Amino acid sequence: MNASLGRRAAAEAIGTALLVAVVVGSGIQATELSHDVGVQLLANSLATVFGLGVLILLLGPVSGAHFNPVVTLAAWFTTRRDPDGLALRDVAAYVPAQTAGAIGGAVLADAMFAKPLVEFSAHDRSAGHLLLAEVVATAGLILLIFGLSRIGRAALAPAAVASYIGSAYWFTSSTSFANPAVTIGRAFTDTFAGIAPASVAPFIAAQLLGAVLGLAAVAVLYGRPAPVADEVVVPHGEAEPALS
Repeated sequence: MNASLGRRAAAEAIGTALLVAVVVGSGIQATELSHDVGVQLLANSLATVFGLGVLILLLGPVSGAHFNPVVTLAAWFTTRRDPDGLALRDVAAYVPAQTAGAIGGAVLADAMFAKPLVEFSAHDRSAGHLLLAEVVATAGLILLIFGLSRIGRAALAPAAVASYIGSAYWFTSSTSFANPAVTIGRAFTDTFAGIAPASVAPFIAAQLLGAVLGLAAVAVLYGRPAPVADEVVVPHGEAEPALS
């Protein structure tokens, strides 16, 4: 199926909304069921792993299942000379759809748990070590997604990407947002998964830097891309799902 741009943008909006609803909703549920922060993070990370894997598998054939502006930008950069690659008009549709979806997902999660629909987070995440963690988390994510493409293993993306994000919850001090749209969405909820609005811009800057470093790592490890046969990014839904 060659999905229209409108359908692909809708898939990105819905997928990102559901992803953020999983992240925020499971965080709320975890804090209501346990006062142990470790248990709360475990519940939050497990829900995210399962939810993300399902969403990539379901929506990958439609839009590529990016759910993430840095993935979309990296996909455009790596395929911009390919006639079948992601075009700037696709980026212009995907990124706003992802951002709007993320905000909607946070509001939906709050509504499901009878929280204020929009309450900006007071959770400050501006420390330098958290920004470093976001650089590392995002670089690793980009390396994984585009590395899988280069070695012809894009079909493993649903399990591999979900597993990476789950592990990054634990090995990074920032709990691995690694996604500008999700970062913006999580500013709209003053719950376990929230981030203070003042911390959003530094997080996004760190994520963009991480994306650049991730692409540089792909170039160092795999060289120039091979002819497009098993591309990670699926702008028209012909091949394997990419991400989140």
